[in-house]
Amino acid sequence: MALLLNNSSIHEFMSPIWLSLKIGLTSGIIVIFLGTLFAQLFARKEIKGKALLETILMLPLVLPPSVVGFLLIIIFGVNGFMGKLVEWVFHQPIIFTWWAAVIAAVVVAFPLMYQSAKAGFQSIDTDIEEAARVDGAGEWRIFLSITIPLAARALVSGSILSFARALGEFGATLMFAGNIPGKTQTIPTAIYLAIDSGDMKMAWLWVISIMLISFLMLLFVRVKAD
Repeated sequence: MALLLNNSSIHEFMSPIWLSLKIGLTSGIIVIFLGTLFAQLFARKEIKGKALLETILMLPLVLPPSVVGFLLIIIFGVNGFMGKLVEWVFHQPIIFTWWAAVIAAVVVAFPLMYQSAKAGFQSIDTDIEEAARVDGAGEWRIFLSITIPLAARALVSGSILSFARALGEFGATLMFAGNIPGKTQTIPTAIYLAIDSGDMKMAWLWVISIMLISFLMLLFVRVKAD
């Protein structure tokens, strides 16, 4: 790919890729933590209003990206409660920053991690954990040394799929974070702008790049699943 570009074009080409990976990794860490936490909570315990809470958590999986972006603007925008709180703490709004892209990616990727982690936890034979409790092991020790290793395959699959979903997020990111080159422009938004401006060469290069990254991640998941 580098042979097709000059120095300035290489920088233009790489900027959305590095930013997408940065946003994907940051949101991925957050999603893995939150998805695992909520999955462990809901997989084993009967909580009042559990069905309603799970439905809310899974909504981003079926909502149009524009709706997710709209809700994020309402919540985190300059007039939203969380937006005002963030601006008061950090002295700047979060909208149209790379952190806005991270939040959008977390929201849309969370259901995949949660679903996969919950399935992994529910597949574990509880007798193994009960035996550890009888031997005097604490809940955190059981979770870290027994539950997590036994559900590792599902957790890894969920992590990879969540990262891939965060990497490919477009609609909510465009509305909430914008498409600012070098600041909030990710691979999907860069492709959109390139096509809109008629730069098909750059569009193809970005399309090939994200397809290659996504293919390798999905291949890794398939290999781990077999």
